[in-house]
Amino acid sequence: MRYYQRLRDLREDRDMTQAQVAELLGTAREQYNRYELGKQEIPFHHVIALAKLYNVTIDYIAGLTDVPKKLR
Repeated sequence: MRYYQRLRDLREDRDMTQAQVAELLGTAREQYNRYELGKQEIPFHHVIALAKLYNVTIDYIAGLTDVPKKLR
């Protein structure tokens, strides 16, 4: 799965709008929309913020694993 698809899935699973997520990231909704469409790379500091928001690992957002949380 591509990371931008995962961004959308995570947002929708939490019943959030693009505008809500964009506001939390301090960016415009249109900008965030480009991240979800894969039209623009998302800055790493936003990836970190989203991992914290959704309580998942960065690897999960990146599509490197299908396990959302770190196994201990």
